[in-house]
Amino acid sequence: MTIIDKIKAFFKVKGAQVGMVNELNKITDHPRIGISASEYQRINKAKRFFEGNFDDIKYHNTVGILKKRPYVSLNMAQVVSRRLASIIFNEKATITVDGDSKKWVADFLNNNDFNKNFERYLESGLALGGLAMRPYWNQAKKQMAISWIQAPVFYPLNSNTGEVSEAAIASVTTETIGQRRVFYTLLEFHEWQGVKDDGSSSYVIRNELYRSEQANIVGIKVPLPSYDKYADLEDEVTINGLQRPLFTYLKPAGFNNKDLTSPLGLSIFDNAENTLQQINDTYDQFNWEIKQGQRRVAVSESLMSAIPDKDGNVHEIFDPDQNVFMPIGGADMDSSVVKDLTTDIRSQQYIDSINQFIKTFEMQVGLSSGTFSFDAQGLKTATEVVSENSMTYQTRNSHLTMVERAIQELIVSAVSLAVSLDEFSGTIPELSDITVNFDDGVFTDKSAQLDYFLKGVAGGVFSKVYAISKILDISEKEAEAELSKINDENANVNTTDPVDGAIYGQETPTQGNNNA
Repeated sequence: MTIIDKIKAFFKVKGAQVGMVNELNKITDHPRIGISASEYQRINKAKRFFEGNFDDIKYHNTVGILKKRPYVSLNMAQVVSRRLASIIFNEKATITVDGDSKKWVADFLNNNDFNKNFERYLESGLALGGLAMRPYWNQAKKQMAISWIQAPVFYPLNSNTGEVSEAAIASVTTETIGQRRVFYTLLEFHEWQGVKDDGSSSYVIRNELYRSEQANIVGIKVPLPSYDKYADLEDEVTINGLQRPLFTYLKPAGFNNKDLTSPLGLSIFDNAENTLQQINDTYDQFNWEIKQGQRRVAVSESLMSAIPDKDGNVHEIFDPDQNVFMPIGGADMDSSVVKDLTTDIRSQQYIDSINQFIKTFEMQVGLSSGTFSFDAQGLKTATEVVSENSMTYQTRNSHLTMVERAIQELIVSAVSLAVSLDEFSGTIPELSDITVNFDDGVFTDKSAQLDYFLKGVAGGVFSKVYAISKILDISEKEAEAELSKINDENANVNTTDPVDGAIYGQETPTQGNNNA
């Protein structure tokens, strides 16, 4: 935080203490919010890359007239975010909870289609540097729901780099009144207040509503009932008995090197934006060269003239729908001369350049070299097996730690809220009671994995129990039971039939006793 930011923060805090919050230009101007506005400028820049939202290209044509055209991007920011989200978490992941809240949690996750929605929003969290989740009671459906809060509308109230325990959440809605558009911004402040004898604190949610007729200004503070949507919303709600915030904040693995004091996370491509721009610029130029490289043939101006027939009807020499031929006048241009002006498109040079930039980008975001490639058919994703010592595997594991903790915290917050609302009478689980089993099927080749462990067992490197536990992704106790079943089946096969015994290399039992 710069000296100017510190001075602003000082006056904001003093203003909050005397209640001087009546009008805001930006949400970060609010006295309770201690995050620099530059952090949200960074998030908005990452958002533009993620959306592929770029300004038109301006250029001067051959005769010097200023023109503009759409910018065409490869949008690798979205591609890499989707790819990484899919290998971190997918619909086959399973979440289990020990204790009497097991069924309640399962219903809570199923009602919110959690696995499907989490993977979608995780893509946004990786791209924008953070994602928050907040459970709330849906009175209409009589069930606990999840509010998905993306990075641009999540504002921590403290500026340390540790866990975010207090935050503001912004919601912007629009109302049309006659010919005017009115913008309403609801700021929902989540704060801890007071310390009781048992060490616990009250959890307070305060709501503030702002009205503006300009999209880029938050506006003037107005009473909640002034907007019908929030007429039933209370200014302040106190919840007792919570051990952690209602919201859960998940940020990508890695340190925020853009603002060392910020609790906000970085986008996975924040440190690779220059490379992203190079990829997009090269792809845009490639597309423009293809467009400009269409065939052009110079012909005499006289050949482009329409000629009448004997009946007086005018006929054009060339098809009026084609744009290949260009008329050129002058004494040096013979009427019978046709000159091909088409230039070769530098396809391979552009493809090689894009692939080189993609290799750099893969290194910067923590993916194995060769994850993506570009050729004449377009962008492709590698399908080969990723080994445990690959960069992608290590990057995934770094994110898994953060994701598992966020899911555990979400479940604890949801159960805690249900208990405080008397919607659940069971025990609130501990974080250690919640297990997330990530499906590795989309990341590793099961056939290759089986071959790897079978060779290890045959070579005496792995025990059978260990190999079974890894292949089937079960505990070693379960693997021991599975091995026992396998041994029993093999024993039955080897003793039930002489023919089977011969097939499996066993001696056929002798009939009778020759020594009798």
